[in-house]
Amino acid sequence: MIYNKIQSKQAKISYSRFEGQLSDEYNLMVAPTVEGPIDKQLEAIREALSDFMIQIDSNSDAIVFQRFFVSDFSNQSEILTKADLFGCNCAVSIIQQSPLNGVKVGLWTCILEGKKKTQFAKEKNKHKLVMAHNGYSHVYTTQIHSQNPKLCSYEQTNQIFNNYLELLKGHNLTLEEHCLRTWFYVRDIDNNYAGMVEARNQVFENHQLTEKTHFIASTGIEGSFADPAISVMMDAYAVGGIKPEQIRFLEARENLNPTHEYGVAFERGTAVEYGDRRHIFISGTASINNKGQIVHVGDISGQTERTFENIKALLNEAGADINDLNSMIIYLRDVADYNGVETYISKHYSTIPYIIVLAPVCRPGWLIEIECIAIKPIKNDQFNCF
Repeated sequence: MIYNKIQSKQAKISYSRFEGQLSDEYNLMVAPTVEGPIDKQLEAIREALSDFMIQIDSNSDAIVFQRFFVSDFSNQSEILTKADLFGCNCAVSIIQQSPLNGVKVGLWTCILEGKKKTQFAKEKNKHKLVMAHNGYSHVYTTQIHSQNPKLCSYEQTNQIFNNYLELLKGHNLTLEEHCLRTWFYVRDIDNNYAGMVEARNQVFENHQLTEKTHFIASTGIEGSFADPAISVMMDAYAVGGIKPEQIRFLEARENLNPTHEYGVAFERGTAVEYGDRRHIFISGTASINNKGQIVHVGDISGQTERTFENIKALLNEAGADINDLNSMIIYLRDVADYNGVETYISKHYSTIPYIIVLAPVCRPGWLIEIECIAIKPIKNDQFNCF
């Protein structure tokens, strides 16, 4: 993995680059350095990203995904409806999780640059992007939510899955075979998380997703939408054309317990094998031991260190290490913990693109949660390259 940072006039970019056989992957975290209203900060991000695309001799068509982390969705929603900065047919996700570095908006974006005349077929329909290449179809779906916000979190989650299952069916995909990653954003997580979990558990059981088969890598975290009545939203990533033998589920049992032991249904991590690379999706990970107990209660420094120990154990099980990470999202429950965590990350992992946001974790005793993605270079002639 290649890491670098760029400081423009009004924004800064931290990025990773993975060089593959047919395509390179870039993951960027972009933060404005200018004060003022959100439209001014979005413009600073757009200018910095535009300059970056010129620098790598690419264009906005190579952007496949953008997630905006914003400070006040209700008041910023009119501006954010135009958040696709280049109209580039990419998947766009917007979530209220305030960046803790003092700005109104931060951006995580993924860029896929073809090599050797490689072409990617992209088709966008509202909050869905399908990118087809080399026998695979990558389906990015964002901001799925109930059309009836009067429902409770349990009922809203059921509607979300009904909508998503229909979407997958339209591409001849299934939840159990093709969905690799989900993100659940729950408003007022201390009160609404249980309903989301109950509905997800039931949907998974109906689709033979159990502790005896497998679950899906996931993050369940506090996050809000512009409409205050919407209590749950979901982003998801699925891949068509993938074979079961390309997918491996990570446990790190010496460090972590199976999630079903405390009533939730998600994989700690998932590794996906392609001909030239291994994608590793690490779910939201916290300071926990292999008995499901919180480690370092009330101690943000201890919890941060233990969380990274757990992440390293999962990466190691996938044949990777911390130097293979392409990005990290760090969620904090208490804004007062920001300075200490930022100092720790800057000291130990500053080269990896990351963002720290305010987002309470599903279990009150967890002060920090971290999710990440890694890419490991491999050569496996059994499968098509990414």
